[in-house]
Amino acid sequence: MSLPSTSDKSSHLIEQASHSADQAIRTTQQAATGVVDSAANSLQDLRHQTTPMLERASEQISAMAHRGMDSVRETSHQLRVKAEHASDTTSNYIRQEPVKAVLIAAATGAALMALVSLVARSRDRG
Repeated sequence: MSLPSTSDKSSHLIEQASHSADQAIRTTQQAATGVVDSAANSLQDLRHQTTPMLERASEQISAMAHRGMDSVRETSHQLRVKAEHASDTTSNYIRQEPVKAVLIAAATGAALMALVSLVARSRDRG
């Protein structure tokens, strides 16, 4: 009966270790591939979920901007109409009551000059 030599045992152990290392590498590669695939699927799902939300948000922002612009246009138009009405009313009053209009204008001018003079004096003191 012959006993296996030490060299044969060493070769056998090295072969087993090599085989085990190959299996560990394959298992690690499979696990890494699974993790990468799972991450890719999760990102794809996330993209599919967020795209409609971003599109809706964009549409809502655009709608708000249009409403804001419409509101500014409407307010501007209303102010223009009111200014024209005030101008017409003032012109009519001046035509109907010219003496009163001149007296009101003079009194307003004097009051404004007094106010400007008062403000100028308070600045000089301070």
